[in-house]
Amino acid sequence: MKTALDLVAAAKARIQEVPVDAAEAAIAQADVLIDVREPDEYRQGHVPGAVNMPRGLLEFQMSGQPAMAPRDLAIVLYCKTSGRAALAACALHDMGYLNVRSIAGGFDAWAAAGKPVAAPSTPTFG
Repeated sequence: MKTALDLVAAAKARIQEVPVDAAEAAIAQADVLIDVREPDEYRQGHVPGAVNMPRGLLEFQMSGQPAMAPRDLAIVLYCKTSGRAALAACALHDMGYLNVRSIAGGFDAWAAAGKPVAAPSTPTFG
């Protein structure tokens, strides 16, 4: 029986990961940046410009949005550490998307590298 880690390792063998130091350039060239984490994770902080499509809903959301229909869209994905994004990239490849990449190390690596993070603002009371 395969474990989740086995599935992630197999997925990573099939996909293209972008190192964190090249991620900003990949994002700049992408048509869409997708955060596949859960909404509560996304709300705590995310890569600027990312749209949230949780891993469990990704295929349905991609299929339900006409703007996401072109199979040649340049897509960059990320999650917390890169496992869910690797599985998501495989799913998108299986759906026929041709240009899907994942950020190696995910959001944790992005933030640790000092890259910009869109965080919720705390209301101020004067």
